[in-house]
Amino acid sequence: MPKVVLFDIDGTLVDSNDAHAHAWVKAFAESGIRTDFQKVRCAIGMGGDKLMPAIAGIQADSPPGQRISERRSEIFKGEYLPHLRPFRDAGNFVSAIQARGLKTVAASSAKRDELEALLKIAGALSLLGGGASGDDAEQSKPDPDIVHAALKKAGASASDALMIGDTPYDIEAAALAGVRTIAFRSGGWNDATLQGAVAIYDGPWDLLARLDESPIANPKSQIPNRKSQG
Repeated sequence: MPKVVLFDIDGTLVDSNDAHAHAWVKAFAESGIRTDFQKVRCAIGMGGDKLMPAIAGIQADSPPGQRISERRSEIFKGEYLPHLRPFRDAGNFVSAIQARGLKTVAASSAKRDELEALLKIAGALSLLGGGASGDDAEQSKPDPDIVHAALKKAGASASDALMIGDTPYDIEAAALAGVRTIAFRSGGWNDATLQGAVAIYDGPWDLLARLDESPIANPKSQIPNRKSQG
């Protein structure tokens, strides 16, 4: 069995990916930059250091990039965060893994203050203590910095860990760190874009119902990429 489970949060435990995309679109618009929502939505899962160059050709550490990033955070926390909801059984899912004696830590591109608020919504504040946020990494996903930081804080090797995420960027970052990934469809990506995951589930409720037959309970298990029956 794995000893540590690393959790992405946005799109994995909290239904927040659309909100992040809307906040970015508004922040860009306020700086006179028109962006396509769907293009931004497909970049959610990266940190701002990756998203801004990909969407608008702006470097995150430039004055315009810093201004847009700060404004995005204000918009997200002020307009969207208060209305976000967890995915069904998000907190119960984390608790079920902890009940098996596994260490659980966050591995998210979100900044520390946003991460804490998201974990409160998910009912999973226990993931914060030894978790890694965007503040702990020089480069965000799909670079492996955040996964490496989470492993270091957990005192674990890559072979002892599993990552749970919802985007291709989670899978790539984990793979570069030598960690296997379980993927969720709840973030909006389809199975074709989640290739590389050892198993794909609809969301925390689905994996919770199938925990005993999953790679978390059986390290040799490779669950077919199937839709939930319930």
